[in-house]
Amino acid sequence: MPILVPVLLFAAAVAPYDVVIRNGHVIDGTGSPWYAADIGIRDGKVATIGRLGDAAAKRTIDARGMVVAPGFIDMLGQSELTILVNPHLPSKIFQGITTEITGEGSSIAPLNDAIVKADHVSYEHYGVQPVWRTFRDYFARLRKQGMGINLASYVGATQVRRMVLGDDNRAPSAEELERMKVLVRDAMREGAVGLSTSLQYAPAPYAKTEELIALAAEAAKLGGTYASHIRDEGDAILPALDEAFRIGREARIPVEIWHLKAAGKSNWGRMPQIVARIDAARKSGLDVAADTYGYPAAFNTFSAVIPPWAHDGGDKKLIERLKDPAMRARIRKEMETPSSEWNNEWQQVKGPESFIVSAVQNPKLMPLQGKTIEEIAKIWNKDPIDTVFDLLIEDEAFTMVGMFIMSEPDVALAIRQPWVSICNDSQGTGLEGVLGKEHPHPRAYGTFPRILRKYVREEKLLTLEDAIRKFTSLPAQRMRFADRGVLKQGMWADVVVFDPETVRDLATFDQPNQLSEGMQFVLVNGVPVISDGKMTDALPGKVLTR
Repeated sequence: MPILVPVLLFAAAVAPYDVVIRNGHVIDGTGSPWYAADIGIRDGKVATIGRLGDAAAKRTIDARGMVVAPGFIDMLGQSELTILVNPHLPSKIFQGITTEITGEGSSIAPLNDAIVKADHVSYEHYGVQPVWRTFRDYFARLRKQGMGINLASYVGATQVRRMVLGDDNRAPSAEELERMKVLVRDAMREGAVGLSTSLQYAPAPYAKTEELIALAAEAAKLGGTYASHIRDEGDAILPALDEAFRIGREARIPVEIWHLKAAGKSNWGRMPQIVARIDAARKSGLDVAADTYGYPAAFNTFSAVIPPWAHDGGDKKLIERLKDPAMRARIRKEMETPSSEWNNEWQQVKGPESFIVSAVQNPKLMPLQGKTIEEIAKIWNKDPIDTVFDLLIEDEAFTMVGMFIMSEPDVALAIRQPWVSICNDSQGTGLEGVLGKEHPHPRAYGTFPRILRKYVREEKLLTLEDAIRKFTSLPAQRMRFADRGVLKQGMWADVVVFDPETVRDLATFDQPNQLSEGMQFVLVNGVPVISDGKMTDALPGKVLTR
């Protein structure tokens, strides 16, 4: 027996690597300058970093002249349904994304029959059968089918509210709140990474701050994070930030502000004030940070331009109100009136020419994708607001739109902050099938390469090392992923290899369905999902849990 120990150690030492990446400039994700090294990968993890000489390997990648970095982490994706349609998620991996965090307020689970019925349009649009009811069931389905990236999910406060209260505009009773808290605890124990809110979209605005604190406290007990699309990103953004800070303090939970922005022309130039507010919260001891996608346009469900009260009872009730002349007139008046009481996106944009229809589910409306509301109004010979109402009626409130609501200087200032990481804020998609028929925001295909091209290479707003830190170790730190986000021995081998002089986004608002260029190799858990610039058939992604 004593002889076996050195024999086994020797056998391990000479075992070939699965992959060796040679001759690259390693940017390890910490923000440190690049250094020259080879990387040996074995059993899905980084086994060695150094000069590996002629070490045996099943696969050798020559990274001469290229950067070798950790795989990119998308701090807010929306792929929980589309990963069931195309598990490779080409739009993600061609950006270098190897991990996505999802679950913005309305998470994939928990689920009940009432929610499935209410949301049938979305499931039918993607051809997905929602047979799961818990995160455990959903994650089991992902593991069985395989996926091209790693995926983690928050449990949505909107989701647990709908499980107990439906889509009604009312506060929960004490007993109902306890049931909601149990749902949060169960989701966390099944693998959710925290609690999320999307407080702009009904029925989420119906929740009072105290309700959210109670739910966030449950996630905090199990090590979760509170992530929020805050209640207002426009005129009332400072009170909305203060609400998020209060939730963080009283629930004793880290806070992530999703897709930080100053929305609406009247708020352009307010980013210094917003940054100062977050800096002050951090100096006070609150663990708060944010992320951004680096474009001046947002992307939302079009029903969000309708005041929250009109959504009471769900999409079916909304459509009934849009068909009622008196209700229609009331909704119009509120949309045309600037307000700090709700996030009035109709008032935040320059005009109907600033809304681009991106996705519809009604086949008859497909020719309208890519057109502005101004263009559709002319085609239909209608007033722009009537066009919005009738479009929502015809599309059963499914319609998604892009909106130009931010200024480039504000976007640039946000992205420079050391506590700002990067989110894609778009579902994974591809060029074929039902996904390829949509007209998404170009960020769906281009966010991370755009930052490398625009803000690093062209404008030199960020160094390459700092951009990589924002893509990797910073989000891993925020999500408490201790074994990802840095190239270091023993870490999971999520790795990208690319030429920093040529990597670029191709997606535009006119032609968004274009894969980014420049990722020569993308490895997920040590397995190439992109090899020599081409997608492989591999599905090595893992479900990541807290």
